[in-house]
Amino acid sequence: MQRPEQNLMEFTARLKELIIRVLRLEDIGPEDIIDSEPLFGEGLGLDSIDALELVVAIEKEYGVEIPDAEVGRHAFASMNALAGFILEKETTKKTSDALG
Repeated sequence: MQRPEQNLMEFTARLKELIIRVLRLEDIGPEDIIDSEPLFGEGLGLDSIDALELVVAIEKEYGVEIPDAEVGRHAFASMNALAGFILEKETTKKTSDALG
């Protein structure tokens, strides 16, 4: 059985690969994306067009909705924030599906 932090590390690594693939970041590898640094601006340097592409990819890949800019701002604050956001939404959805 895997420890939860291993699952989070693996999930974050897959999420980084998705970001690199979707945004076609040719000169960046998963190891270049620091989990705690901002994805936008001074961190990874993504912009609003990148945000739109990521929202579409994340909604398609994980079935997680990012309904507005405010939610997106918090979700895309860093890799840690994004991974936590997606995992929390997936858990909430599974719980809701199981109850409903």
